[in-house]
Amino acid sequence: MAEGGKPKSKSHEKELAPELVNSALNTPVPLKHPSKILTQSELLALVRAYNPSMNGELLGQAFEYATKMHGSQLRASGDPYFAHPVEVAGILSQLRLDEASIITALLHDTIEDTPATSVEISKLFGEDIANLVQGVTKLTELEVKAERTTQAENLQKFVLALSKDIRVLLVKLADRLHNMRTLNFIKSKTKRHRIARETLDIYAPLARRIGVNRFASELEDLAFSHLYPDALTAISNQLVEVRAKFALPTEQVTRKIGQILENAGLNGKVSGREKRAYSIWRKLDRKSVSFADISDIYGFRILVDTNEDCYLAMAALHAAWSYVPGRFKDYISIPKPNGYRSLHTSVVGPHGQRVEIQIRTGQMDRVAEYGVAAHWKYKNSTYGYHPDNGISSDPMEALRGIFSILEDGGDAEDFFENAKLEMFSDQVFAFTPKGDLHVLPRGATPVDFAYAVHTKIGDTIVGAKINGTNVPLRTPLRNGDIVDISRSDVRKPPPNWESLVITGKARSGIRRLLRVSERREFLSLGKRVARHALHRLGLNADSLNYEAALERLKFGSIEDLYISMGKGAITGTTLAEALVPGYVRKSALGQARIAIDDEHGHDFLRGDKLEPSAAIHFMPCCSPLPGERIVGILTEGEGIQVHTIDCDRLVDHEADEDTWIDLGWNDEARQHGLAIGRLLLSCENAKGVLADVGRVIANSDGNIVKIITESRGEDFIDFIVDIEVADSTHINVIAASLRSLPAIVDVSRLRG
Repeated sequence: MAEGGKPKSKSHEKELAPELVNSALNTPVPLKHPSKILTQSELLALVRAYNPSMNGELLGQAFEYATKMHGSQLRASGDPYFAHPVEVAGILSQLRLDEASIITALLHDTIEDTPATSVEISKLFGEDIANLVQGVTKLTELEVKAERTTQAENLQKFVLALSKDIRVLLVKLADRLHNMRTLNFIKSKTKRHRIARETLDIYAPLARRIGVNRFASELEDLAFSHLYPDALTAISNQLVEVRAKFALPTEQVTRKIGQILENAGLNGKVSGREKRAYSIWRKLDRKSVSFADISDIYGFRILVDTNEDCYLAMAALHAAWSYVPGRFKDYISIPKPNGYRSLHTSVVGPHGQRVEIQIRTGQMDRVAEYGVAAHWKYKNSTYGYHPDNGISSDPMEALRGIFSILEDGGDAEDFFENAKLEMFSDQVFAFTPKGDLHVLPRGATPVDFAYAVHTKIGDTIVGAKINGTNVPLRTPLRNGDIVDISRSDVRKPPPNWESLVITGKARSGIRRLLRVSERREFLSLGKRVARHALHRLGLNADSLNYEAALERLKFGSIEDLYISMGKGAITGTTLAEALVPGYVRKSALGQARIAIDDEHGHDFLRGDKLEPSAAIHFMPCCSPLPGERIVGILTEGEGIQVHTIDCDRLVDHEADEDTWIDLGWNDEARQHGLAIGRLLLSCENAKGVLADVGRVIANSDGNIVKIITESRGEDFIDFIVDIEVADSTHINVIAASLRSLPAIVDVSRLRG
């Protein structure tokens, strides 16, 4: 359903909004209230003009059914609601789509907004049309949820919901186009901005991806006017000045090109074009240049009769004017993935001005404007999708790259980033040694090329040759390069892969490979951690029954459990308690705790340079506790000494910075570690003092493991207390509690 026009008879009103257009596809004229809605006979005439054999009776029935179902529903503009599906049908008739698409446009909101059902539509109009209507409805349901989801999630679900029929997307694009033309009727500025942003990020790129540039350009312009009105005004004002300055030179160039074609004996139609405000804004934003630095505000298009005439026209232009090196592109011999074909060239024209020119035939021009929709036509007495030679017989082909990114998995943000990379790109054409062509974004590397050929080749690439020469994998490809990939038997992402790829397909493929690789590594690590932890606790890992433990910990398989342990989400203590409930002793803290000592030091520390084989020594000079900042000192022949960051002994190692290792406590230490904190107490030598000290420590969840009398006088006594604690905060809390006792004179932390 259209975002701006939820029927007023519904409880959850949606607003729609305004801009009358000269025709279903032309540039919008200044905003005004629609004065006329297409009648049934007018719509039938539009369709019959290009498809005389259409089923007029069925289309008329659909028109009447939609009008009846929407009944008295009104749009936010006050127009009858059925005006919206009728206008969408009118837009699609300009694309010359088949009658099933036109009927789908008329019915596309009936399932969502009226009592109509898919079953009823199938009985009345056939299963094909019912499926198309249901497909559009699914996409519309995603729009309704868009306010509660991110753009990334919305695009991911949108692409996932696209049916195998390109007509579903074409109807949805026409639906969005009409809603954007009427967006001003939406009262909420926030909602208008959300819809415009969604249009710019999702709908316009999808339209351009399938070659429907007429849709894409208007969607971009309309969204731009809502999102950046100040920028639009500024650019429009400058364009007024540019028009006044270049009107005469542009007219002169148009005439001169016509003369060049005539002298070459070619029949050609020449037209000038002005760069759209949104295109200028994108260039200003992307290239960080000023308006004055943009040299291609005006360009020219030549339409000739045949493919051969395109090349003859280009030769005539290059003979008359010097061409700009590096600016020639031949999209006729190597079309873009969406079927676009044309010659592009730049020449130094009159007065030394650079002139950009496109040369194509009339059919190429139609494909350039309407993309995949340009291939609906009569052939063999049938009206349907009949692509030209060289164009894929699969109308969804242009979207396959985006679908492959979705298949690689990953989160919504990754998909959004990679899909946008796939949809926005200039192109370069490269070949395999066997001559197979692959179209890639400009700046693509051999790794991008490998993934374009096949995911397995991308996963195993280790080197590449371009035109027979070994090159680094980060080398950008150029048009015409022949790329030969060297492979390994092992699937492994190349080091620093982020700097080696630019395509969405390569990025999503490598991230999938990383996930698989990480899963294997976490699985292996988790197995080792589990066996080590159970052994440390005196349990035989091979003799235990894991089924009950998996149920207690809510894991579907032992493999998932090991992976979780490898990631550090499940500790060895937790596993042991799940395997043998009650086996792990409880500390005074009431939780399962394990002593932090040298033998098991690796279980409690983390650090980038912490080697698994290195011996760990918690130094008694500072007695580190979890929660305290620590550092490691690599000592030859001894391993790693662990000190607190403020330990006095560190001064002995200041000259040997290379031996310092950045360390920290891991989650196991914080959650299940049991350390020994040492306090020095000075107190009155009175009866019951030691009992009071024991009581305070126990009430503070500490556990006394040793008491040593340091000195004893007639009035005072000093003694050292070793206490099991969780971390540095815990020992500080105990010390503060002890100071509250009347008999305690002083409490201090003792290190060493």
